[in-house]
Amino acid sequence: MRRAKISIIGAGNVGATAAHWAASKELGDVVLVDIPQVEGMPQGKALDLYEASPIEGFDSKITGATTYEPTANSDVVIVTAGIARKPGMSRDDLIATNTNIVRGVSENVARHSPNAVMIVVSNPLDAMVYVAWKASGFPTKRIIGQAGVLDTARFRSFLAAEIGCSVEDVQALLLGGHGDDMVPLSRYTFAGGIPITQLVKKDRLDAIIDRARKGGAEIVALLKTGSAYYAPAAATVQMAESIIRDKKRILPCAAYCDKEYNVGGYFVGVPVVLGTEGVERIIEIELDADERKMFNSSVEHVKELVKSVKI
Repeated sequence: MRRAKISIIGAGNVGATAAHWAASKELGDVVLVDIPQVEGMPQGKALDLYEASPIEGFDSKITGATTYEPTANSDVVIVTAGIARKPGMSRDDLIATNTNIVRGVSENVARHSPNAVMIVVSNPLDAMVYVAWKASGFPTKRIIGQAGVLDTARFRSFLAAEIGCSVEDVQALLLGGHGDDMVPLSRYTFAGGIPITQLVKKDRLDAIIDRARKGGAEIVALLKTGSAYYAPAAATVQMAESIIRDKKRILPCAAYCDKEYNVGGYFVGVPVVLGTEGVERIIEIELDADERKMFNSSVEHVKELVKSVKI
């Protein structure tokens, strides 16, 4: 039986941590790729991780590279490449720079792994997943953005801390764009099967929702010289695991919606079934008037981001 192959483009904190999670779960062989200007860095991180395998007991071949040839015939490609927003940089500057990076990455992925499922993590997420789709030429079911799993994880962790229960017992669902644009759905949030509104008072729930929306900014403020990477990497690998092992998990992902939710042809956060083919189904849930209003507002922000993209 052929072992699955996962290529991770971008060997920074998110990419290297994703390689760690993927290898430790024995999802398959891992290729960690970065640009030629940092020759030795992805190779060193890959070797270091491989040398941990006898201790942790995982059997995965882990390779570092600065070219795309070693990624050939990957089953899943995770795209973390791109720069973080710097002081004085406008949103349009960030989009322009990362569009060029993600476009080049996506073209190389399509050339070397034409049957892969691509998971995009690069920011701004809702625009970069669109760039990856256009540049790769892949069918929409094989282009997925990671955001909802991360935002939901933050929401669930804060709720568990508030309630004083296991994080495993909290289930939540969010729609829409990443971060500030996320749409929390309290009606679809439970702890041990109990509606969250029976366990958390409204003022506290509102504060937790606000904290989850700003979860990334909170970590940036604490770190001062970087951004989150443990949780984003773990969220991405959960998606990869569902695809590689055909688990058909229902996860909130940035997926292409046309008639679904009346989006009209954009990648937005919705619950999907993830399997070997990528997005195997988009699940449309009932939204009340307030939820629909928040979702539509989030979609409009996604459309504005995409308008800024010059491919």
